[in-house]
Amino acid sequence: MHGTDTARRRSSLSGVRSAAASQGPLVGRDVELKVLDELIQGARSGRGGALVVRGEAGIGKSTLLAYARDAASGLHVIQASGAQFEQELPFGALHQLCVPVLGHLADLPSRHADALRVAFGLAAGTPDLFHIGVATLGLLAAAARVRPLLCVVDDAHWLDSASSKALAFVGRRVAAEPIAMLYALRQPARDELHELPGLDVTGLSDAEARMLLAAQRHLLLDEQVLHRLLAEARGNPLALLELPRAGGFGPPDTVPVPTRIERSFRARLSDLSDQARLLLTVASADPTGDPALLWPAARLAGIDVSTASASVAVTGLVEFSTGVRFCHPLARSAVYQAASGPQRQRAHRALAEATNADTDPDRRAWHRAQASVGPDDAVAAELVRSAARAQARGGVVAAAAFLERAAELSEDPARRVERTLAAAQATLAAGRPDQAATLVRAVEHSALDEFQLAQADLLRGQVAFQSPRDESGPECMIRAGRRLAGLDPERARRCFLDAIEMSLLVGRASGVLDLVLAAARSVRATASRPPDVLDALSLLNSAEHRRAVPLIRQFLDGHDGPGWTEHPALALMLAAEIWDPHRYWTIVEWLLRTGRESGSPLLLRLGLAQTASYGALTADLGLAMASIAEEEAIADAIGGPPMHYHRIHLAAMRGRRTEALALFESATVTATTSGSGLLIGNIDWASAMLHNGLADYPTALAAARRAVADGTLFLASFSLPELVEAAVRCGDSAAAATALESLVDRAEASGTATGLGIAAYAHGLVTGSEEHYRAAVAHLEQSPLSAYRARAHLVYGEWLRRAGRRRDCREHLRTAHHLLSEAGLDAFARRAAVELRATGERPRQRSPHTYDQLTIQELHIARLVAAGATSSEVAAQLFISPRTVDAHLRNIFRKLGINSRRQLRHRPDLGA
Repeated sequence: MHGTDTARRRSSLSGVRSAAASQGPLVGRDVELKVLDELIQGARSGRGGALVVRGEAGIGKSTLLAYARDAASGLHVIQASGAQFEQELPFGALHQLCVPVLGHLADLPSRHADALRVAFGLAAGTPDLFHIGVATLGLLAAAARVRPLLCVVDDAHWLDSASSKALAFVGRRVAAEPIAMLYALRQPARDELHELPGLDVTGLSDAEARMLLAAQRHLLLDEQVLHRLLAEARGNPLALLELPRAGGFGPPDTVPVPTRIERSFRARLSDLSDQARLLLTVASADPTGDPALLWPAARLAGIDVSTASASVAVTGLVEFSTGVRFCHPLARSAVYQAASGPQRQRAHRALAEATNADTDPDRRAWHRAQASVGPDDAVAAELVRSAARAQARGGVVAAAAFLERAAELSEDPARRVERTLAAAQATLAAGRPDQAATLVRAVEHSALDEFQLAQADLLRGQVAFQSPRDESGPECMIRAGRRLAGLDPERARRCFLDAIEMSLLVGRASGVLDLVLAAARSVRATASRPPDVLDALSLLNSAEHRRAVPLIRQFLDGHDGPGWTEHPALALMLAAEIWDPHRYWTIVEWLLRTGRESGSPLLLRLGLAQTASYGALTADLGLAMASIAEEEAIADAIGGPPMHYHRIHLAAMRGRRTEALALFESATVTATTSGSGLLIGNIDWASAMLHNGLADYPTALAAARRAVADGTLFLASFSLPELVEAAVRCGDSAAAATALESLVDRAEASGTATGLGIAAYAHGLVTGSEEHYRAAVAHLEQSPLSAYRARAHLVYGEWLRRAGRRRDCREHLRTAHHLLSEAGLDAFARRAAVELRATGERPRQRSPHTYDQLTIQELHIARLVAAGATSSEVAAQLFISPRTVDAHLRNIFRKLGINSRRQLRHRPDLGA
């Protein structure tokens, strides 16, 4: 959308009743009306809510929405409607809904106000997609402070993707606001809105259908015809009212009811003149419903407007007033489909000429494209410019549609290929891998150069990575690298690194490294170059850790700045592989900072997930839980599933069996469905750690064996100490010795205090050498991973007690118990407590910690407020409204037995 003019004219579209709505009182909808009344009354009382009215076309959804609008006395009603022909234009429907309340933009934080201005075309720039949902919530909440709101969104199955995501986000977040969100969509649609509370509208019973027909005084039906009508309509109110107008009934019809209704609408066109039909076609091709556009376009099409509009009015299909309103969306569709190809092209050509090129260039370009009958480079170039504008505004779906049509209209074969591949890339970015694959296949038999062939392979690889059961992703991306090896060796090696990075990001890294390294060897002979990270990975793969570590550090540090910013997931895995928590945290901080500054959900979510895992390993469960809460909020804001890795790491460290096993089971289902071998490996590592803490060593041993066998970066290294401990406790000395040898080799290669300390206590477990236990404690005093420091004290204390050195063991067991219990690592803390009791000492009970009393989201809010954040600042970070933050704070105060923000700031266990 560009400027306010378009949105103003679109706002006139909303509020249209279906044909059934104009026929008298509602029949057979008592339950539905009660639900709507409760929703509206809730908003009047300050309780927000959302409801999705679902059902087939003509079932009465729009009629129920019209009832809600009429019943909403005392509420400010704002409306929007999805448009079939505008599904690719980003934020169009959202803008339509928000136009009446844009005066409240000044009430929003500047970042949120700017995000909406850019999204709605009111300011230049790239929309902050990350904050559109919460900005919309803030705008509606600001308007609702003046007067409660009813937001009505009809034909939501035709919303553009960006609007759908934002409106679904708002629907999930309005509970604390005096806002009722009411959507209607056709089944069987599947999108974000289906996650909201729903009301399924079904057909009327025969008795109710008879009552509806009896109210139509103009309909005189004998019993036989009535019986057939009831059977054909199947309780669909619009069908009951519309089918008799089609001129009777033929043989039994098995096509769906909406299709028959559309046919009845088309039947009304049969007696119209060509000019009247063309006027209807122009009206159906323009989803804005703006008379100021329709009448000039009609005149440009050569239509006698006065005569044609009078003829059209008789059909009842459309109403020409302040807005152009079809009696039902199916009527618009029927008219457009009934027109011939030349009629549609003529209509679009006229609309393009009538559309302002300055204020609405994209819609003008789209109409020109629909009017084209063959290749047209000028129109194609205009579509490419529209695609660039759409991408700049975050409209990847629109960009993909513009580019695809531009490719179709391109005369030059090379340019057609170029635009098709660009369309495939945009389509992939829009989350449509199947359509992207179709576009790539469309150019397979064209004369592609090597760079284009490589680009096509990269796209195939990206599509495959997004398809859970497609294992061809690495092969495709590696083939792209091989194609580039002789043309651009550096780019070829980046392809190989991209394959590894993507496999890590989507959790399907198993086996990819071997394939990449085999391919990378073919590039070495093409250019002289110093060793790099691919060589480091090859050395790791050959268990040559001592030679690999210097190259890894070179990659992580770099001489001209970090070399890993294009591959942060790989960098994280490598930092963990060499037991270097300091470099690991440097990468995490970069992800958090860059994610927040750039507004990239991918970077920020990755950074938060790794922060949570780091918090679990450093025994800072408050940090871990707060990071999880924020990552969940972002996932919800963008309509994606939350990540699993950091949750299972935290669950393993906390050591709560029932809670952890339920989470492992859920994550396993997700991993199996998505084909994520990396997630399975993480579950095995977490399971080994959990069961070592619970002293269930056989289960821990089995899980650790699986994790080590997986061989994925970092997982094997972190699983080796679990394997050593479990094998020692189970008496499997051979397995323990083998695992220890690998662990020591890796730790000595890294040379870090963390790696050396963990390897030292594992060595003590196997050999019973006190020197190794002492070395472990000394090394781990220098490591931020205090969970492992506590475990070193624990295993040393256990060894001392079994050696009969009761006095010596107590010091280490006390230290272990204190560190573990205060951190909330319950399973390992219980192990320490059991050992202490065996020495005759009663371990001290810890006082309840804040994270024992609060939910994850409440803990995050408490930490932010304790650090001095206002409700508005917390709301912006967690994508909720300030009123919701205040509601959470009331719960927090109650649970903690306090009554002020100041008291929160003085709680030491909320150190943020």
